[in-house]
Amino acid sequence: MLSKYLTKKNVIAVMVIYISIVFIQALRFKFTDSTETLHIFGTLNDWAFESFGIEGLFLPPGIFNAYVIGTSELIASLVMLAGLFTAKKFLIPIGAAMSFGIISGAIFFHLFTPLGVDVLGDGGLLFTSACGIWVVSAVLMWLTKHEVLGLLVKKST
Repeated sequence: MLSKYLTKKNVIAVMVIYISIVFIQALRFKFTDSTETLHIFGTLNDWAFESFGIEGLFLPPGIFNAYVIGTSELIASLVMLAGLFTAKKFLIPIGAAMSFGIISGAIFFHLFTPLGVDVLGDGGLLFTSACGIWVVSAVLMWLTKHEVLGLLVKKST
């Protein structure tokens, strides 16, 4: 019975919805200057200044501030959802690649800066969530690669 619903199309849909829900629900933190967001981006900003002498990189109007990252996550989600709910299926791997890039940055900063894996005593929940999105984005790119390859073949003929 379950195999009837476990189609490639449904698996892709669940993956797109999973990434989109995680990204979109996090916007309320990034766009409202929550305590968690201020801690994360403040820690990264201090690290960038102490390590490289770059001040304001992770705080507004810096290029990696919470508003920029949140907007990027929103765009990636909307691109994937547009691909899911329209005939433009090639948008799914494009949005997945965007998600993969965004979340790769998050994982890097968790692992290689003072931010760390356990943010404000969350037991690694934020980091684990990032890793989940990273894996799902990679699998989603793999499962939908034919969409992008199909575009490339059409363009070259």
